[in-house]
Amino acid sequence: MVWTKKQAALLKGFLGEQGHHVDVRVAMTYGNPGVAQELDKLKAEGFTRVLILPAYPQYSGTTTAALFDAIYKWAERTRYVPELRFVNHFHDDPGYIGALAATVRKHWQANGQPDQLVMSFHGVPERTLHLGDPYHCECHKTGRLLAEALGLNKQQYTITFQSRFGKAKWLEPYTEPTLIAMAQAGTKKVDVMCPGFTGDCLETLEEINMEAREAFLHAGGAEFNYIPCLNDDLGWVRALTAITTQHLAGWPTQTLPDAAALAASRQAALALGSKD
Repeated sequence: MVWTKKQAALLKGFLGEQGHHVDVRVAMTYGNPGVAQELDKLKAEGFTRVLILPAYPQYSGTTTAALFDAIYKWAERTRYVPELRFVNHFHDDPGYIGALAATVRKHWQANGQPDQLVMSFHGVPERTLHLGDPYHCECHKTGRLLAEALGLNKQQYTITFQSRFGKAKWLEPYTEPTLIAMAQAGTKKVDVMCPGFTGDCLETLEEINMEAREAFLHAGGAEFNYIPCLNDDLGWVRALTAITTQHLAGWPTQTLPDAAALAASRQAALALGSKD
C-alpha cells in the first residue's frame, strides 16, 4: 500500500511474473483514497494479510510513523484485524541505491557531470533528531551510499534539507540558501535531486525545479539541472519488487487462493451471525 497507481500496477505485474498472487493497492495518509478506506475494502473483500509498504525510504516519526498511526487508529475500531506487516524503511537497500545511481548516470551521459551534486531531502524540525528520530542519520547514509556508488568524493556532493515551515529550527543546511551560497562562491553548474521522494510532486517540481532553480541562477549560477525522482523507472520497480518479496516471506503468496472455498467459508460465517 501507499504508492502511485502506475507504480502499484507495475509492482503487481513484477510480483506476478515471480509467481506471487497478491493485490497492490494505493492509499494516502492525507488524501484520497485514505488508509482506513482502503483497509475497509481489503477486509470486506476477504484479505487476511496486509503488507504496509510506505513510499518513504527514510523513517521519520513525521511521515512513516504518521502512516502507522493511521493504521493503528483503524485497527482500534476493527473487531477482527488482518495480519499486518510494516516496512519501516529502505534507505540503504542496495536496489534502491542502485536505482538512484542509475538515474544519475543516465542524466550525466546526456548532460555531462556538474560542479556539484546536491541531494535535497524533505526537512523536519531539528528537535525530532534530539528526540531520537533516525531520519537525519538515514538521509545522510542514503547520500553517502549514493555518492560511493557514483564514485564521488566528499567535495563533489552536498546533502541539504528543503520545505521548512514556521520559526523553529529545522534540519540544516537548508536547500535554497545553500544553492545561493554556492552560486555566489563561483559554482556554475549544479545537479539537484530528491532521493527522499520516490515520486515527483509539488515539493520537487515546484519548490526545487522552479523556485530553487530561480534562486541559484539569480545568485550567479549558470546551469541548474533537476534529476527527476525514481517514479516508474523499471530499475526502481525491480528493486521495489525485491523489497516487497523479502517482507512477504512466509506468507503463502505463491499459492493461488481457492475462490470457491473462500466464498463458502464466508457464507458459513455469515450464517453463524458474522457481520462482515
